[in-house]
Amino acid sequence: MNGEKFIMFRNRLTKVFRHLSKQARKQGITCYRIYDHDLPEFPVCIEIYEQHIYVAEYKRNHNMDEAAHYRWMEQTTSIISEVTGIPLENICTKLRQRKAGRQGQYQKTAASGNELTVQENGLKFIVNLTDYLDTGLFLDHRITRKMVMEQSEGKKVLNLFAYTGSFSVYAAAGKAAAITTVDLSNTYTSWAERNMQLNGFSDPAYTFVQADVLQYLKTIAPGMYDLIIMDPPTFSNSKKMDGILDIQRDHVSLINDCLRILAPGGSLYFSTNARKFVLESEKVHSRNISNITRATTPFDFEGKLFRWCYKITKPQTGG
Repeated sequence: MNGEKFIMFRNRLTKVFRHLSKQARKQGITCYRIYDHDLPEFPVCIEIYEQHIYVAEYKRNHNMDEAAHYRWMEQTTSIISEVTGIPLENICTKLRQRKAGRQGQYQKTAASGNELTVQENGLKFIVNLTDYLDTGLFLDHRITRKMVMEQSEGKKVLNLFAYTGSFSVYAAAGKAAAITTVDLSNTYTSWAERNMQLNGFSDPAYTFVQADVLQYLKTIAPGMYDLIIMDPPTFSNSKKMDGILDIQRDHVSLINDCLRILAPGGSLYFSTNARKFVLESEKVHSRNISNITRATTPFDFEGKLFRWCYKITKPQTGG
């Protein structure tokens, strides 16, 4: 790749970093996204986690051999370091697997200690920038988490497909009466538990369940919860599941299962990353559906957020 392209990348990154870091400082935010495939020649996502940077390369046919690709990534990270002032050893890159026989979905290149503790709105979270597909904290739900915190006081909260439990931490900070955190993965369930402990939330009413959400929902009595958060994968066919989850096909039954176990007047926050998602609202057992996608889009994701977010409230009476 010629030097001109790298100059373009440096200029673009300098401009967006200047703008976004200013907004982050103003809002007291220390974990935020600064670049997401802005230029076609640089198909990477760059996120700042306080004194560290996470760079994930999107899959593509770059027509570079191993050595050329390595040099490209080296030069790219060097520019990221120069622009942000964060040292190279604190930049973690995830590259797609390019050779047969390499273990795992991504090759690890620059590891600087596997786990870090970062802060968001005065709460602490464990992130891992090297070992998993995602970091442990979805930055695009920063505003949604705060909304949940503000509505949690005295409520019974259910966090489904909970991942590392960040919504549960916010609900606990909002003084929820009870929180059930559910995920299919044992790794993430225990990570969620550690996030709660890290913040000093160890109420016996805060429980953690490793389960297939689709099956688990059927076992809950009606009207059990006041607030439910559900952010499912777009598609899942895990061996631990009985069936296959396809969010476009299955969202109506999932939402209605949640409405059944909500107390009258209770709310469901439902989110999905399915780009072409269409909510079949006429089949949902509530007319009180608000599309809060824009309201929950943080400054660092404006114009680049490919997810949907809805708040669905159960009627006070009737279905």
